[in-house]
Amino acid sequence: GYRMIEAPVDVFNASEIKSRLEASSLIQKVLYTEETDSTNTWAKRLAEEGSPSGTLAVAERQTQGKGRRGKVWSSPEGTSVYMTLLLRPEILPQYAAPLTLVMGLSVAQALSETLRLPAGIKWPNDVVVSGKKICGILTEMNAQIDYVEYLVIGTGINVNTQEFPDEIRDVATSAAVQLGHIVSRAELAAAVIRCFEKNYKIYLESCSLKGLMEDYREKMINVNREVKVMGPGEVFEGVAKGINPAGELLVERPNGSVTAVSGGEVSVRGIYGYV
Repeated sequence: GYRMIEAPVDVFNASEIKSRLEASSLIQKVLYTEETDSTNTWAKRLAEEGSPSGTLAVAERQTQGKGRRGKVWSSPEGTSVYMTLLLRPEILPQYAAPLTLVMGLSVAQALSETLRLPAGIKWPNDVVVSGKKICGILTEMNAQIDYVEYLVIGTGINVNTQEFPDEIRDVATSAAVQLGHIVSRAELAAAVIRCFEKNYKIYLESCSLKGLMEDYREKMINVNREVKVMGPGEVFEGVAKGINPAGELLVERPNGSVTAVSGGEVSVRGIYGYV
């Protein structure tokens, strides 16, 4: 007799992702490797070698995954999406930073639309589900004073992770943990890129988040929440009111004045260990 063998739902490689992005005018090529130091570092090497804008670098595992401020991003094999998008936008360097927020919005939209997961954003670059972090984003660029040579946007999404290291167990989650079943990483990665392509076009129209602010604010988990802003030289508390077109967080102080915050750690009360 014959025995039916069920095909795995999570085949993750370049052709699986590319086949879902055939209609994309943004993505020029998809490169996949079993292992790299970090997809951002790899994408920067590709950029230096002349890879075109719209190169997507995807890895099964990273040996030196990077988070913000030099933090390490836990990168176990076979469970997550580790991808970096190389772009060569014709914009001034000061307009590059908000693209981190554009990718955050895109990930939250893809999780909501593709997996029906109620994803939110903790400004500036964490995507959160059920109060726990599911995705981190890191943007790096090589620029001269008046132009961007290239930039890379790295995105790490916990997709089919079941167990987390002790130090992040209380603050991290994955799509599979939330849904109770394995998810196609190729499908999710492609969905993120499709959302990003749409949002990126809108961003480039004005080199600002003006056309995306409403969508972003809708996803923000820290709107109207008390936040503690820990910036260089000043620590203050207030209420997060959303973002401005430059992607800065607007924080209303107790005296009613509003401060636009562009850097520093912003901790959000009540959200996964941010006190």
